[in-house]
Amino acid sequence: MMDTLILAGQRLAEALRAENEALAALDLSRAARLATGKIAASDAFAAAYAAQARHGSAATGPVRDAAAILARRLEELGTENRRLLERAVALQSRVIETIAGAALPRTQPQGYAPAGRAVAARPPALAVSARA
Repeated sequence: MMDTLILAGQRLAEALRAENEALAALDLSRAARLATGKIAASDAFAAAYAAQARHGSAATGPVRDAAAILARRLEELGTENRRLLERAVALQSRVIETIAGAALPRTQPQGYAPAGRAVAARPPALAVSARA
């Protein structure tokens, strides 16, 4: 039972590592493709954990050490995954807000040129960057 749990934990760790790598590189399309694998690995880990809990036997010796190391690794990867996902969501929100703000019709404020002539103010600069 414990071997199944450790194997499921290793698969989850690998899925988190791969998604974190994509998120750190801001490769959001790759991260989105990896999300289904992460969800499947997470579900498998949860099922293995529940089965181990029902079985009730505690790990001992080297298996216990391996489980402790894996638990720390999963905690670190999970924390990093959450941070990177929050950053990606914030970035996407800013992009959407920028695009929506640029698409809104605005009344042009007017300034004054020499001799009192009214002139339209220039629109603010806008930069957009995308990775393909």
